[in-house]
Amino acid sequence: MDYIDRMVAVRVDADDTQRSLGKKLDISYSQWGAYENRSHEMPIRYLVKFCQHYGVSADYILGLGRDMKWPR
Repeated sequence: MDYIDRMVAVRVDADDTQRSLGKKLDISYSQWGAYENRSHEMPIRYLVKFCQHYGVSADYILGLGRDMKWPR
């Protein structure tokens, strides 16, 4: 499972459509669909907005393990 798969799963679990998420993130649903379909690379600003909107960590979305070392 990659980061796009996790983002789609979070969106679907929240019963959001691409259209409703696009409105919430101030992006067109067709552009969001292009990110989910992997035809365009998603800018980091949308990952940040996505995580803030759903209250999920970017570490989870990116698949980073808890055993990674980084400053706390």
